Amino acid sequence: MRYDAHETLAAPARPSANPLRLAAGVVLVVLFFLPLAFAYAGVVPSALRYDGPAALTEGRTPLAVLILLFQLTFLILALGMVLRLVHQRGLASLIGPAGTATSQFLRCTRYLLPLYLLLTVMPMPPEYQLSPNLAPGNWVLWLPLALACVLIQTSAEELVFRGYLQSQLAARFRSPLVWIGLPSALFGLFHYSPLLAGPNAWALILWAGLFGVTAADLTARTGTLGPALALHFTNNVFAILVTAPAGNLDGIALYTFPLSLDDHDLAWYVLPIEILFTLCAWLTARIALRR
Repeated sequence: MRYDAHETLAAPARPSANPLRLAAGVVLVVLFFLPLAFAYAGVVPSALRYDGPAALTEGRTPLAVLILLFQLTFLILALGMVLRLVHQRGLASLIGPAGTATSQFLRCTRYLLPLYLLLTVMPMPPEYQLSPNLAPGNWVLWLPLALACVLIQTSAEELVFRGYLQSQLAARFRSPLVWIGLPSALFGLFHYSPLLAGPNAWALILWAGLFGVTAADLTARTGTLGPALALHFTNNVFAILVTAPAGNLDGIALYTFPLSLDDHDLAWYVLPIEILFTLCAWLTARIALRR
């Protein structure tokens, strides 16, 4: 079976694979995370003398983007506490063998970078032309912190959806339709944003759900979070740090492009492209893992 390697992640979950225990764990993750996140949101901006609440929530400055991304640190902390309390396991059990995961992460990233660079330089219609945003010198100065914060954000999401949910469900249910399908559907709903996308909120759910399926498949094929994290990290580096939609988490991007997520016709133009590119990125990671 092509998913035999996933036993590496499912085995540590098996002693606590009761679905009710998983449901309790999910609730506790949310209950632990929200107070920490609210406290962070109330204290850190003022401590850093950040006085632009609107720009902060929209990510319109470099510091705002870093503050928003770093907040996901508390999701990792909440998950770590719940794993110990409810499942008697640690965060490392969600990742797989550290050496293998790191090697697969680096290999997939090395193959994915040229693909995303190619997408960046491809000709676009006039209405989607890139515009310079952050000065290159400033961008380089912010880049180390920005990369670290993107890694935190993507790691938090991968640990929750592909690490925790997928492994706990795989330990209880045999069918990949359950342990790939359910976390991927929840990952799609996690990206539901009607205030931002308006009538296109369904398109974000659909794309994120497909992305979740590709990341889950890579995790199941390899038995580590390394490839899924490489896919997620590379995608978000380019979506946040290289080319971002103007007005939406664009404060630290080198370039922006005009994109109104609530444009009625946008989904029918962008969604097929995003789906096709997601599948290309998944196949690229598959090729990298075979080399």
